[in-house]
Formats: sequence, C-alpha cells, structure tokens
Amino acid sequence: MSRAVSLLLGVALLCGHGAFCRRVVSGQKVCFADVKHPCYKMAYFHELSSRVSFQEARLACESEGGVLLSLENEAEQKLIESMLQNLTKPGTGISDGDFWIGLWRNGDGQTSGACPDLYQWSDGSSSQYRNWYTDEPSCGSEKCVVMYHQPTANPGLGGPYLYQWNDDRCNMKHNYICKYEPEISPTAPVEKPYLTNQPGDTHQNVVVTEAGIIPNLIYVVIPTIPLLLLILVAFGTCCFQMLHKSKGRTKTSPNQSTLWISKSTRKESGMEV
Repeated sequence: MSRAVSLLLGVALLCGHGAFCRRVVSGQKVCFADVKHPCYKMAYFHELSSRVSFQEARLACESEGGVLLSLENEAEQKLIESMLQNLTKPGTGISDGDFWIGLWRNGDGQTSGACPDLYQWSDGSSSQYRNWYTDEPSCGSEKCVVMYHQPTANPGLGGPYLYQWNDDRCNMKHNYICKYEPEISPTAPVEKPYLTNQPGDTHQNVVVTEAGIIPNLIYVVIPTIPLLLLILVAFGTCCFQMLHKSKGRTKTSPNQSTLWISKSTRKESGMEV
C-alpha cells in the first residue's frame, strides 16, 4: 500500500501545478529525489530501423545495471503512462511505437485458459498485476509483451491502443522501457555505447544513453525563478524604504534648536505713549 502511495506521489511530481509537466526525453534516465521511487528510461526510436527485439531491449537495460520494465501495481502503470504522455523528441516529435516491457512466456504457447498464467517477469518479480488489452494475450507464437503506444491508430474493441498490453513475437522491433534501482545522489550524464553483437547474435548495434537526475532538477528549479525574483524585488524595496526613513531622521540633530527668532522688534500696540 505504501509503495502504491509513493508511486502516486511520483505522478504528482512528474506533473506539477496546473498544466505544467516535467518533460521526459528519450534516452534520459528519470529519477526521483527519494529512495522509494525506481528510476526509469524511455528508449524511443523515431526511425523504425533503430528499434530492437525483446532480447536486445533486455540486454540493453541490463548493460546499464537495470532491467526491462516490470510493473508492480496500477499506480506504477499510471506513472509510466504519465511519462509516456510527456515523452518528447526534439525536432521530430513522437509517433506511434509500442514499448517492450519485461513480461514474457517461456515454452510452447497454447491457446488455452492456462496461457495467461504462464507469463512471468524477466527480472524475477512476482507481481501478478496485468493490464491486457481486450482479447489478449493471444498466445501461440507470441511470447513477449509490449505496452501499446499508437496514439494515431483508430480505436479497437478495447478502446485506443494506448498503454494496455499485447503479446507479440519476440523478434519484432519495438521501443523499450528500462527500470533501475532508486538513485538519491546526482550523477553526471554519461554515454555508454552498447553493442548487442554477441556470439550468435546477428542484430544491429544499439547505442543507449544514461543521464542522472540533474536534468530533471532543472525542470523543478526553472519554474521557481519568477518567484525568487519577486521575493528579491520586494526585499530590495523594503530595504530602500527603511534606509530612506533612517536618513530622514538623522537630518535634524537633537542638539540643534528648531526655534526661529525674528530680528525685527515687535511693536506692541498697548505700549505706545
């Protein structure tokens, strides 16, 4: 229960006051300033030829010390949805493209009632949370799971093809989402080239980028700048007024007389002879 509340707070941190939301950039690791939230990375490839298979996505995450995304509950699902909604790619924007998650099925697929129970998380998580699209999983030769992200597609029987899960063939090419242990200390952005060409692997190379939480802190600090400027202006005005009043009080010394004596002799009408 506490983990679910923590993840819901993560959604609030990601989407702050009003319509402002923290921007999520493809290939950037997104972390939160506590030890309860995992870190995530959305690896989105605009070019279809750059997208990867399930195994390539899994190895790419593991090469950086992470795992292919596992989802513990609905709160974490909502957090990922919020991040995908705010995913941006400078210059091109984001289009349709599903994301691999770490759910898969080992062994021969049978289109039977037992098939959905055969799916397991690649990171060993025991989570039983599922968010299948209508009539999924279809099983058969489709053993690996994607999270739908097709904002321009016409809705199907289960509604828009957004964020629900679908089983697919493991050699299909998709984007992917990595999950990492929480980070509470900032890390400088570094690039880690990752080559998927292992013995017996004929797939293309995948280059992934890891970044720390510093870029995310920028999005938190920038909106506070106008407020800080306003406070500085108010403080400066107050100081100026106090200084001005202080100078006014010191113009007249207490030892100086403020009386004015006329030099001319005053004639009193009653003293004339």
